[in-house]
Amino acid sequence: MDGQNTVVELSGGNLVLVVLVLLIALGALGMAVVFRKEVLAAGEGTDNMKNIAHAVQEGANAYLQRQFRTLGIFAAVAFVFLLALPADDIGVRIGRSVFFLVGAGFSAAIGYLGMSLAVQANLRVAAAANTVGRDPAMRIGFRTGAFVGMATVGLGLLGAATVVLVFRDSAPEVLEGFGFGAALLAMFMRVGGGIFTKAADVGADLVGKVENNIPEDDPRNAATIADNVGDNVGDCAGMAADLFESYAVTLVAALILGSQAFGDDGLVFPLVIPAIGALTAVLGVYITRPRAGENGLTTINRAFYISASVGAVASVLAAFVYLPGSFSEFANVGGADMATASGDPRVIASLAVVIGIVMAAGILALTGYYTGTEYGPVKGVGESSLTGAATVILSGLSVGFESAVYTTLVIGAAVFGAFLLGGATVTVSLFAVALAGCGLLTTVGVIVAMDTFGPVSDNAQGIAEMSGDVSPEGAQILTELDAVGNTTKAITKGIAIATAVLAATALFGSYSTSVIEALAEASPTRDELSRLTFDVFNPGVLVGVLLGAAVVFMFSGLAINAVARAAGAVVYEVRRQFRDIPGIMEGTGRPEYGKVVDIVTRDSLRELVAPGVLAVLSPIAVGFGLGVGALAGFLAGAIGTGTLMAVFLANSGGAWDNAKKLVEDGHHGGKGSASHEATIIGDTVGDPFKDTAGPAINPLIKVMNLVSLLIAGAVVSLSVGEDQNDVLRIAIALVSLALIVFAVVVSKRRGNVMTDDAPAQAHTTT
Repeated sequence: MDGQNTVVELSGGNLVLVVLVLLIALGALGMAVVFRKEVLAAGEGTDNMKNIAHAVQEGANAYLQRQFRTLGIFAAVAFVFLLALPADDIGVRIGRSVFFLVGAGFSAAIGYLGMSLAVQANLRVAAAANTVGRDPAMRIGFRTGAFVGMATVGLGLLGAATVVLVFRDSAPEVLEGFGFGAALLAMFMRVGGGIFTKAADVGADLVGKVENNIPEDDPRNAATIADNVGDNVGDCAGMAADLFESYAVTLVAALILGSQAFGDDGLVFPLVIPAIGALTAVLGVYITRPRAGENGLTTINRAFYISASVGAVASVLAAFVYLPGSFSEFANVGGADMATASGDPRVIASLAVVIGIVMAAGILALTGYYTGTEYGPVKGVGESSLTGAATVILSGLSVGFESAVYTTLVIGAAVFGAFLLGGATVTVSLFAVALAGCGLLTTVGVIVAMDTFGPVSDNAQGIAEMSGDVSPEGAQILTELDAVGNTTKAITKGIAIATAVLAATALFGSYSTSVIEALAEASPTRDELSRLTFDVFNPGVLVGVLLGAAVVFMFSGLAINAVARAAGAVVYEVRRQFRDIPGIMEGTGRPEYGKVVDIVTRDSLRELVAPGVLAVLSPIAVGFGLGVGALAGFLAGAIGTGTLMAVFLANSGGAWDNAKKLVEDGHHGGKGSASHEATIIGDTVGDPFKDTAGPAINPLIKVMNLVSLLIAGAVVSLSVGEDQNDVLRIAIALVSLALIVFAVVVSKRRGNVMTDDAPAQAHTTT
């Protein structure tokens, strides 16, 4: 079957199913509107709370508007790039480019809509904690996340189902553009928002808590508004876009491989599974109700497990109702190999989906263990604060390294287990991996709700502290919800990483299929074919593996260094204000909050270029320069290294953050002690780990896989056969490499030019 063109003609029954999926997508968007109204119906609190929340809203809106103007340039360039790539016909080429814009637009919309509600919900959570108690406050925070979750599910299904309905047999090619648009924009939003939020957070902590011994969200600190804005543009807008692209790209990979493996049925069944997930997500939201005296994390986890279990059962039933009981039914798609294949497609599909759901549950448990305040790893990091910041950092690094191993084993077991299910052909095996990703998608609605709950509760605590209008009981409730939110954010990062690996593995399989098809058309000689092999002992493939791993390291380094530079500028600016504005420390002078917001806005936007250029052009440079074999190794190296690196960064940062919360709750000396200062330093190290570099690796590896999939045919045609053109091929590689080097060098040369005596503008206008 591999390498054969697939003809897909949707039958009447399948057309009805696709239309039904579209209706479920619209229903999910309708539920999002319902949840939004529930949130906005809650009380807004005191005038002081409203004023602070309004400042945060203004800063977040201004940042996103400037970011979207910047990203419009990248989107325009990518649109032209897609138009230039070959396709079966001009309609497919145009459709692929148009749905690239749709995917990018949906990703931007999810980020913006999530942020716009979050900046209104944080105020309401703070007010509820102060007036009516923990459970209503938690309900508002989780309903905010539910709005983002249902919007994510609804738009993802809407986009994919529309492509299938309109383009039929050409849908897989058009879906490549849809996924690429979602992934590319999410990567930029994740990097930009991550730099913004962590530069403000680190700067605020270092000057406020460490140097001046004032609380985290003290209104005397000029960086506090920027810090709260950052929670929304990074953790809400950026992460919402990230989870949407994870949803979209996983669905795209499943639909591409499904059409190759099962034809008509394979193009529809991957839509059915996440549609079931949309329904079970509503169940998960409504059963998230705390019991008396119950920890909030226990409540959220229980809702996740129940909704996931219902989704698993419903998905198995759907597989047995929809799919045939023999591979002979797919002989017209896969030929003789499929006609004689053994096994039951219904069983394979069912087990693959269940594997994905079980993997999500396993990662939830693992991440919760390594980042939760009630478990040994975080308690150990907190205890290490008694001997200083160095041991806090060392113990947090240890937690990150160890957790990465176990999480990777769970992901690897799921990928390999799903692959082994499809014994018929390699394409069926890869489709099983993609279906495992679809199984994981059944949990996305609740996962996104869990993720958004984190920054909303964090912001609520900040607004409460800055306003000074919250009772001690209300402040304690918000502290508890913030700690729960830290863990849920870490959990969702782990599941997003798993989704990225499943999607990247499936896309990797699509890449190999595209290469095989291109080689069949080019008819290379035996010598030429030997140079294009994917064999791991081929030096070109090994070099590709090393380069793929190196890109992950370089990308992470650029992101973390960008936070360090921007945070340094924040530190200098806040120090200047403490020194030059009379009465700040006494509470009679007003800090200039807008200047700090301006610093981190400008720095985060200018730092988008180098990581973006690296992600898009590195596979082009490797593919055209070293060939399709080296590019295969490149993708393998990026997937393997990216998985470990992302988990390590996310969990070490989560452990440091919650260790700080542990000390602030009164352990090991409590607030203001030497232990507290040590955990603050650990937390500032972990901030760019868990909220900038780590999460951005997820869209990075998918962007590189999608770019590789898009250029595979062009690389082969320029390498062998009648259209071979080594001069053009090498020229493309060299130009791509030159642009990468230029972007990285410019980024590295920026440096922090400010000193304590330099004006803020000296940094922001370079």
